[in-house]
Amino acid sequence: MRKTIAELYELFIDLEKRIKFFDKEIETVFRQSAECQRIAKVKGIGPKTATAVDAAIGNGQEFKNSRHFAAWPGLVPRQHSSGDRQVLMNITKKGDKHLRTLLIHGARAVVRVATNNNGGSLNQWVNQLKERRGFNKTTVAVANKNARIIWSILRHETEYQPASN
Repeated sequence: MRKTIAELYELFIDLEKRIKFFDKEIETVFRQSAECQRIAKVKGIGPKTATAVDAAIGNGQEFKNSRHFAAWPGLVPRQHSSGDRQVLMNITKKGDKHLRTLLIHGARAVVRVATNNNGGSLNQWVNQLKERRGFNKTTVAVANKNARIIWSILRHETEYQPASN
């Protein structure tokens, strides 16, 4: 039993070293990429998310608009519509699971912090939406909004301009 635990411990240590190595690689790519630097200015987007988005979509040219990009990782509601009745359900969860997870985690941080500082129109929007829809739906809405902002930044090669009051 001790031998098995010792081998598992060595494996754990090796994995930890590999994770640190790849974190440094991601940080290097992030620092060298102007696109990643522009994307990371959006609230809730860090180096890992910025490099993942840049690697996945490049300049976003293959998407017709920002809604198509937000739908690609599955950040839009699933529809069950018939005739004139439109029913929107949970998010689709189809598409790039890794990218969706990164965007959701970043959005979760934005929603959590928005309650602490009430300045800025984004924080007001987040707090109002959280009051109406709850934490989880607000998180997905922020992730969707961030995805659309990212697409616009990449597609039009512009800097992030946060909305002012």
